[in-house]
Amino acid sequence: MSKESLIASLRTVADYPKPGIKFWDVTTLFKNPVAFKEVEDILYEVYKDKGITKVAGIESRGFVMGAALASRLNAGFVLIRKPGKLPYETVALEYELEYGRDKIEIHTDAITPDDVVLVHDDLLATGGTANAAVKLVRFFHPKQVYASFIIYLQDFGSIERFPKDVPVTTVLNLRGA
Repeated sequence: MSKESLIASLRTVADYPKPGIKFWDVTTLFKNPVAFKEVEDILYEVYKDKGITKVAGIESRGFVMGAALASRLNAGFVLIRKPGKLPYETVALEYELEYGRDKIEIHTDAITPDDVVLVHDDLLATGGTANAAVKLVRFFHPKQVYASFIIYLQDFGSIERFPKDVPVTTVLNLRGA
């Protein structure tokens, strides 16, 4: 399947979640078994030899491919969630967004210093939540942190804002946020 076919499997929704936003919906890619497998294969090929021990998925669409990739990599899966959604003790990080503040949490026993962690989400736009997730994972001092995204909206230039020692992989690089 080509990158053009993967892009064609996405749905765009105008004015969601607010006027002027073009929302790239990956749920249509997830429901297409050929597209889903292709994205999984692409990401697996990048990370199969990196020694990944945990994949940390960002709520909520990051859970879908993140869990599939963790299984394929024979790694554990860790949830990064909004406050109050995890049942055990958590570590939280509050961060700035372009329109306010938000917060994410992770279980206190989710990651160890022996882990190599891949932080995964469906889409990278401004990078606020993704960078916060990387900072939260780094709180545990793992050996290495990587980040992956299905879609990268290049108009925001957010990859440049990631720490230089966190390699970032994107499957589909798009313009026109």
